[in-house]
Amino acid sequence: MAQADSRALALGVLAGAAGISLAIVCFRKIGAGGGRVLHLSSNADHTAGRLGLQTGQAEVLDRLGALIHCVSELKEEVKALKDALPHLQDNVRDQLRGRSGDSISARKASPLHRTPTRRKKAGVSSRSEGQSSEEAESEGGYITALTDSEEEESDDERKPPQEPVDELTALLQKADRLHSYNGAEKAEGLNSLLERKAEFDQKCQYLWRLSRAYADAHDFAVDLAEKKSCAENGKKAGEEAISINPQCAEGHQWYAILCGLLSDYESIQNKIKNGYLFKDHLDKAIELKPEDPLSYYLLGRWCYAVSQCTWIERKIAATLFGEPPSATVQDALQNFLKAEEICPKYSKYNYVFLAKCYKDLGQRSQARQMCDAAYAMSNETKEDEEAQKELDTLFASL
Repeated sequence: MAQADSRALALGVLAGAAGISLAIVCFRKIGAGGGRVLHLSSNADHTAGRLGLQTGQAEVLDRLGALIHCVSELKEEVKALKDALPHLQDNVRDQLRGRSGDSISARKASPLHRTPTRRKKAGVSSRSEGQSSEEAESEGGYITALTDSEEEESDDERKPPQEPVDELTALLQKADRLHSYNGAEKAEGLNSLLERKAEFDQKCQYLWRLSRAYADAHDFAVDLAEKKSCAENGKKAGEEAISINPQCAEGHQWYAILCGLLSDYESIQNKIKNGYLFKDHLDKAIELKPEDPLSYYLLGRWCYAVSQCTWIERKIAATLFGEPPSATVQDALQNFLKAEEICPKYSKYNYVFLAKCYKDLGQRSQARQMCDAAYAMSNETKEDEEAQKELDTLFASL
C-alpha cells in the first residue's frame, strides 16, 4: 500500500468516527428536549408517557453506551492503524518471505487482526455480532492459508533443484533401458532411435547407441538378408559416431563389433579387412576406457580366432595386406582373464573361452574349473544359450 493511500484511509476513518460522535451528542439533546415537551401534557398521560419514555430511553441509552464504547475502541484502533500503516508493507513482505518468528507476532498484534474479536465482545447487535464472527472466521482462514503457503515454500526450499531432462537425454535413457532387457524388447530400441534420427543424427551419443541397436536387431533377425542389412547399417552409424567424436570409447567399441558381425557376410578379402578394423578400434576403445570388460572379452575372441587360423588363411592375408594378423592362445587367455578380473562372473561365454584356452595350452584341470564356473551360471540371454551348447561339447572332450 502506498504511503499517500495509507494517510487518506486513516483520515477517512477519523472523519467517520467524528461524525458518529456528533450524531450521539445531537441525539442526547433531542432526547432531553423531548422530555421537556412531555411536561405540558395532562397528569395521566404525563405519567404513562414518562414510564414509556423512561423504558425506551433506558434501552436506547444502553445501546448508545455500547456504541460509545465501540466508538472509543474504534478511535484506539484507528490510532494504532495509523501508526502501523507506514510499516505495513515491510510486515507483509516479511510474512511472504516466510519469516515465521517476528512476522507472525507482528501479524497477531496488528489492528487488522484484533478488530473482529473486539467488536464481537462489544455485542452492539445480533447483526454486528454475526458480521464480526464472519470477519473473524474469514481472517482466521487467511492466517491459516498464509501459514500453509509458508510451509509449502519452506518445503520447496529444502528440496534439491532438479534439472529438466531434455529430449535427447530421455531418448538415450530409453535406449539404454531397452538394451538391458533380455527378451524381444531389446530389438525395440532400434525403432525408438530411428524415429528421432532426423533430429539427432549429428550427436555422437545418439549414433553409437544406434549402432548398438542395429547389433541387437541383428541378433534377433531370422532372415540372412535382414541380418546383413543390420550389420551394414550399424557399421555405418558407428563410423559416423567416431568421425564426430574420435575420443568416444563406446563409438570405437561398437564400430568394431559391427565390423565383426559384417565379416560373416563378406568375401574373404573383406572379412580380413574387417578383422584388422576390429582389432584397431578395440585397441582404441581400451585406450580410452581401460576398465570396460566387454572390450577385453572381444579382444580375447579376436586373438583366439586368429590363433586358430589355418596356414592357407594366413597366406591369403599376407598376400592381400602384406602382413597377416598375429595373435596366440596365450594372448587370448590374458584378455579373457582381464575381463574376469574387472568383472567377476562377467559372462558364461567368457568362462567357455577360458576353458578352451586352458585346454589348448594343455591345462585340463584349469579348463574343467572354468567349465564348472560356466555351469554354475544360469542361461539368461540368447548368447548364454549358445554358450551352453559349446560348453556341453567342450566338457565332454575334457
